[in-house]
Amino acid sequence: MRRSAAAICFLVAGCSWVPTWGVYKIDVNQGNFITQDLVEKLKTGQTKPQVRLILGTPLVADAFHANRWDYVFRYESGGRVLEERKFIVQFQDDKLAKWGGEELPISPVRGYAGERKEGVTTSISADDKSWWGTIRDIFGW
Repeated sequence: MRRSAAAICFLVAGCSWVPTWGVYKIDVNQGNFITQDLVEKLKTGQTKPQVRLILGTPLVADAFHANRWDYVFRYESGGRVLEERKFIVQFQDDKLAKWGGEELPISPVRGYAGERKEGVTTSISADDKSWWGTIRDIFGW
């Protein structure tokens, strides 16, 4: 009896591969989402603050490699990694020397040639009204 109870405990404890059985797992975005249009703003010779302004604070700043910044982006949905990208920026004498990494997505607002994509709203115009604003206009409030 003790052996079967111990065997059951080990089997249940070792079942990390079993599906989550209805447990909700949130979508997780970690790191810096870098697009191709941000990389196009980089120029050799820019200072570290200028690069930080364009790309954001790096996720990994290694103390042993002070002249290298690693930008990592990871997207998990339902406990599974769906997307992971790495981008590396290197400095020489505190000036941007080179950069590179995996293929980056285009901006969600711009197309491949920089043209504006149809159906993408970047800001709310003055003509857009909330539902409450529409009701006030109907009743003349």
